[in-house]
Amino acid sequence: MNTYWLSLLGFGCAAATLAYWIARSIKVMALIDVVWSAGLGVAAIAYLCHLPETSMRSGVVLGVLLLWSGRLTLYLLQHRVLPRKEDPRYAYLTAHWGERALRNYYPLFLAQILLVALFVIPVGIAMQAPGNWAWTDWLGLAIALCSLAGESIADRQLSIFRADEANRGQVCQNGLWRYSRHPNYFFEWLHWWAYVSFALSSNMWPVALLGPLSMYIFLRFITGVPYAERSSLRSRGAQYTRYQQTTNTFFPWKPHH
Repeated sequence: MNTYWLSLLGFGCAAATLAYWIARSIKVMALIDVVWSAGLGVAAIAYLCHLPETSMRSGVVLGVLLLWSGRLTLYLLQHRVLPRKEDPRYAYLTAHWGERALRNYYPLFLAQILLVALFVIPVGIAMQAPGNWAWTDWLGLAIALCSLAGESIADRQLSIFRADEANRGQVCQNGLWRYSRHPNYFFEWLHWWAYVSFALSSNMWPVALLGPLSMYIFLRFITGVPYAERSSLRSRGAQYTRYQQTTNTFFPWKPHH
């Protein structure tokens, strides 16, 4: 597997560099997220191809990962890259960095390959878990499909809300957004518990916890919630402040007054 990791870093850095120059050309740095989502799908396919033997479990794990990768990549392309609509996080960074922005984005593109390498670890452990198909695999499949459905529904509800001109400047509190300020992030985090469940027959299963633990840290404290909250407060002001006071940040729960 050493050749796998070397190839991942080599080809990944080349792909990230190409994506960086495309992003500069079309002036949409949200392409960073496509490097991550599509890159992990490609990395998972390559990982399965390097395994000495495969099983029903490894095939299902790959299928689940590709559903996740394909859905998110398509969403990003449709809603960010192709319409050339910059993600508020990157718009903020571009304004914050000023003249240094183009230079500073390149390391971020390369960093996506390190993230791909980090998150392919729990996927790989799940693929290699020994033993016959068990109830824990059904549980993993259920978690994966439910989380994908939840994230899709949350994204769809937000898109419909934003498409209505009457809602311009308003805060979406429809459907899942009534119970969490970031239900899409919650279901993204939940998805990574599926690989822990798939990996439970392996003595390496605790390492699979890297997935949900890392995803929670990134989404809750680094790349997700903080930037989204600041952007919403700037654009929606007091309305979003009231939303913060009545609705959980991450984990869905009934609104409090």
